[in-house]
Amino acid sequence: MRRIALLGVLLLTGCLPSLQGVDANKPPSPANWGPNPVPLEWWYISAYIPEENLAFHWAMFKVYTPQDYHIGFFQPALFFPGPYHASHIAITDLKENQKTFLERFDFRTDQPQGDSTIYYPPLRIQQGDWKLREENSQPYPTFELEAGPIRLRLSALKPAVAHPPGYSGTPQTGRMYYVSYTRLALEGSIGGRPVKGLAWMDHQWGDQIGGTSLGALWDWFGLHLSNGSDLMLYRIKNPQGEVVQLVGSLVNPQGQVSEVKDLQMKPLYTWTSPSGRTYTLSWQIQAEGLSLELNPLRLDQELLAKSTRTAYWEGPEQGRGTYLGQAIQATGMGEFVAGIYDPNQPLSTPLNP
Repeated sequence: MRRIALLGVLLLTGCLPSLQGVDANKPPSPANWGPNPVPLEWWYISAYIPEENLAFHWAMFKVYTPQDYHIGFFQPALFFPGPYHASHIAITDLKENQKTFLERFDFRTDQPQGDSTIYYPPLRIQQGDWKLREENSQPYPTFELEAGPIRLRLSALKPAVAHPPGYSGTPQTGRMYYVSYTRLALEGSIGGRPVKGLAWMDHQWGDQIGGTSLGALWDWFGLHLSNGSDLMLYRIKNPQGEVVQLVGSLVNPQGQVSEVKDLQMKPLYTWTSPSGRTYTLSWQIQAEGLSLELNPLRLDQELLAKSTRTAYWEGPEQGRGTYLGQAIQATGMGEFVAGIYDPNQPLSTPLNP
């Protein structure tokens, strides 16, 4: 009987998907929009639309059950290998001073993988009636996003780029390849309200996951500058909150990407949420030729996601400063990940409401 059980485990092990990590010596192709055979992958679209006092983000996550994770002698990946998928939608209405958060997750105990679909090329992502479709437009692609109250057409205005050095993270936190369309023309409706503006679109994939949680925390910005450039800032922390990587990139009006050198991100203002987590929301950015102060447009933007068991702040930010001696303004989104969220844990009393 023991031999039969051992044989069964060996057979199941042989059926586990073959997953890859990140090779730091091989930058990703900007044309890679997945899906890829990696432990963790996501697609992300966000926008702050000043004219409408609206901001939103949509994200689709694809994750395989960690193959080195055990509960006693039980190895969940043998029976539920994945991939499974979660989707997030957050909409911020600055005029009404409110946010809306929606999420979906396709894990089921009667199926070894989720029922969402992701194809490429062209890019097709669907979870129920939430879907993203790529259209083969020239010179750059156009995307149709239909998800909950969001109905948008997004047309890339610049080519996709791989952000130097091509990935985020370290060997200890895990790494994620990173490519983006940093500037897309946006048109359509959100919650029935007509909107028109600029958006940002990301794709990341790699092995930044450990056990049942992310291998890293981070502070991130995707910003459109008034001079036609786009700025990405990424501050990676280990699970203990220690900064282990600081990277930035600038995409000029012609679509060429370059590293932001001598980057510093100085925290200016922190806010503690009703859940008791503290987020840095205002920042002083210094780099070669760049000085910028960034501030949030609304404080209470924490999202407590049951689907991904993650607590994070996602919301619109704006700033002023100089680049190469010229005055600039910045608008876009910030994302600050605090860590694990346990839906069964009671909320704490806020320290500074």
